[in-house]
Amino acid sequence: MSLTMPEEILLLLLDDETGKPVGLPGPAGDLALAGAILMELALAGRIDTDLDQLVLVQSRPTGDALLDEVLARLASAASAGGAERTSRWWIQDIAKTGPALRAQVLERLVAGGVLRRIEDRFLWVFPERRYPKATGRAETAEVRRRLRGVLLEDEIPDPRDALLIGLAKSTGLVPLVLSEAERAGAAARLDHVAGLEELSRSLSAATRDVYATLLRQGAVH
Repeated sequence: MSLTMPEEILLLLLDDETGKPVGLPGPAGDLALAGAILMELALAGRIDTDLDQLVLVQSRPTGDALLDEVLARLASAASAGGAERTSRWWIQDIAKTGPALRAQVLERLVAGGVLRRIEDRFLWVFPERRYPKATGRAETAEVRRRLRGVLLEDEIPDPRDALLIGLAKSTGLVPLVLSEAERAGAAARLDHVAGLEELSRSLSAATRDVYATLLRQGAVH
């Protein structure tokens, strides 16, 4: 099963043992998901973007329900006229619907057999849903293995992995891939790979700027 960037981001955000979301500060996961969706749309030729502008190139649906939902929002804004929205604006706007988008991705991974859905009760009362990774499915460990290979073993990254690494760096997800000691040793390599792709430099920088703004406003705890 070939996974999209939003799906691979979601796999990084789930604890391998419990199937629960890993503890991240504030909206890091939602910003990463928003960035991954826009990156997929850019790779599909539907949008063009730099740090300051996001332009709709083609509104034809991709056939991916998650991407097409966001694409429809972009197309609606474009048809309404007015000033073009920046990449920063769209990343923050899409991230506001992060929980709903995340639920879609999780259910798709369950339908594909990559994750299992378990309904539990917290303190025997409160409903709790978690998504353990299915055993025997290579996808559950593949994204982390690939990114570690690029950062620690100097493997040549393909464009999608370079984009994922740039996104992970901008939203603080690198600790989900490398230990503290590994991060210290791979810092220069991380910076290099994150800057390889123009799309990574633009969308990742926009994501980083949104995150930094939220930090300054005290919206991230």
